[in-house]
Order: sequence, then structure tokens, then C-alpha cells
Amino acid sequence: MSGRVILVTGSTDGIGKATARQLAAGGAAVIVHGRDPEKGRQVIRDLKGQVWNRDLDLVTADFTSLEQVRRMAAEVSSRYSHLDVLVNNAGTYEKQRSLTPDGNETTFAVNSLAPFLLTHELLPLLRKGHVPRVVNITSIAHREVRQVDWENLHGEKRYDAFEAYALSALAQVVLTFGTARRIAGSGVSVNCLHPGVVATRMLRAGFPGIRGNAPREGAKLPVYLALSPDVEGVTGEYFEESVQPTLPSDLSRSRSVQERMWEIAAKLIACDAWSRE
Repeated sequence: MSGRVILVTGSTDGIGKATARQLAAGGAAVIVHGRDPEKGRQVIRDLKGQVWNRDLDLVTADFTSLEQVRRMAAEVSSRYSHLDVLVNNAGTYEKQRSLTPDGNETTFAVNSLAPFLLTHELLPLLRKGHVPRVVNITSIAHREVRQVDWENLHGEKRYDAFEAYALSALAQVVLTFGTARRIAGSGVSVNCLHPGVVATRMLRAGFPGIRGNAPREGAKLPVYLALSPDVEGVTGEYFEESVQPTLPSDLSRSRSVQERMWEIAAKLIACDAWSRE
């Protein structure tokens, strides 16, 4: 891993923090991301005390704001000449409906639109990377969406926390497929995964009665997809608690669903160029 530059979003807690730790322990230059600068600095101090790696950096952004996502991407691009891996891990589970400053439902914005925008903004840097990869963490909950209500993407008509979370997971899966297809031949692979049920703050917030695996267990699959030579060149796949690709839901494999979600997401992040990749 020496010399690899890897950005892990949402890495001040849970799976993201465990992923950053495992990558740093292997010698990668890890860029930690979080919302709170002080918490981020503490995570950097913790990691330096746990692993023999001083090549750690911190960027901060609140993913409810698309402008902050853009600013963070610009900051990373100004500091680094290339990016080898982007792990889109940051996520949320919102019990009550709320809208972001951009007018998007918060779960959909953080779990789907923010990583979609960040990937777009960092593609030029990724294209300069060594065997560059985008690893999107999503959820098996995407299988619970039987039909997309395109008129309720932001909870305009009704809001249910789990339905919103499942929809954001589905969006992450289909946007992964759409991205992989549009940048095929660029050298950048794009895959998504369900890491299993992991004991994180998100799990406690949404499913307090469920016990999950330790974050270090949940980090194993993202780390594998980020670095393993076994998946070099593999793109546009979904992995579900396994190093072998798994078929996602029938709905997520619908080309019409993929294209409509892409069009909507590209419009919401105001990136016309993304639709022409």
C-alpha cells in the first residue's frame, strides 16, 4: 500500500474509522474525512498512536451541503497530484424528515447525492491514480424497495425513516452502475458493497435492538475492494458480505431505473457534464 493515496469519507467513526485504520496500518497515505474538525484531529492522533504511519491528513465537510462537498474536493485536488482510491462511506439515518440547505431530503442527500458529486469532482484526480478505484458503501436495505415513487424522493408526500434509507441505498447502487458504465475505459473502477450488519451509530439510531459485527469486521470488504489485485479491472459490481460479486435487487438492475435516477441526481448536483461522461 506504500505510496497509495486513499480518501475515506465518514472516517471519524464506525466502519469508516476502522477502514482508515486498516489502510493506514498497511502504509497507505490516508485522508480522513469528518464533519467536526476537532473530532477529526483526535482521530488522526488516535491513528498515529495505533499504527506506524504519519502520512495521515484531514479534510472536513458537512455532506448535507453540496457546496461543502465541492469545496472539500477542491481542497483535496489542491493538496494531491493524484488519488488512488475513494471510499464513499459517509452515511446517515434520519428518524425525522428534514431538508438540506439545497432543498434535498437529508438521507438522500448525504447517502446518495454527496458521494455522487464527490466522485464527479475527484474523477480528474482519480484518473491520475495507480489502478484507481471508487468503493461505494451501500446497504442490503436496497432490496426492500419494490418500486421507486419518483414523486416522493424527498419525502414530499410521506416520510418513513427506513423507506428513505432503503431508497438512498438503492440510489447508491444504481448510481454506481451508471458511473461504471459511463467511465468505462478510463481505468477507474467503480463498485459498491454491503458490509454486513455492523455496530455503528447509524445502526443504533435506526435499529437499536439489533446487534452488529464489530466495525473492524465491516471494514474488511471495503479494504479488499480498495486494494486487492483480485478485483483489479472489476467494475460495475455489487458485493454483499463476500469477495465475490452478488446480484443486487431486480429493481436496481433495471436500466430504466438506472437512467432516470442518473438524470435526476445529475440535475440535483447541477453537473450537466456528468451526464455526458
